[in-house]
Amino acid sequence: MSPTKTITERFFQAIGFEGLALLICTPLLVWITGRPALEMGAVTLAISIMALTWNIIFNSLFDRLKVRLQLSNGGWSRVLHALMFEGGLIIVCVPLIAAWLNISLMQAFILDIGVLLFFLPYTFVYHWGYDVLREKFLQRRALAA
Repeated sequence: MSPTKTITERFFQAIGFEGLALLICTPLLVWITGRPALEMGAVTLAISIMALTWNIIFNSLFDRLKVRLQLSNGGWSRVLHALMFEGGLIIVCVPLIAAWLNISLMQAFILDIGVLLFFLPYTFVYHWGYDVLREKFLQRRALAA
């Protein structure tokens, strides 16, 4: 596997991740919280922008860590990736959610845990799937050359 991704590829990987998440999460959060779609859409978008930035930075660092530690691209590596990625987001997002929705940090944490229960498997599946499809694409390109 080629661990090196261009900044453009990282950008599109992150945009795909966040775009799909927005399409899934906004209606779910409206349904769960009973808040207006515009409000939940704005909160989701703000969190998405923070997550997008974190996604690009974190994935770059994680790929380097995998190479340095000679980690495979298997299941345990993806579990570690998902846990570390989402853990970083919790630290930043809980205060934002609390302030934006005018709720306590504990209520925001509980809401964020609910979102996390979606994002842990989503992060795992999305990035693993991306890596598998990327590797197949690179193999086809190498055979065609």
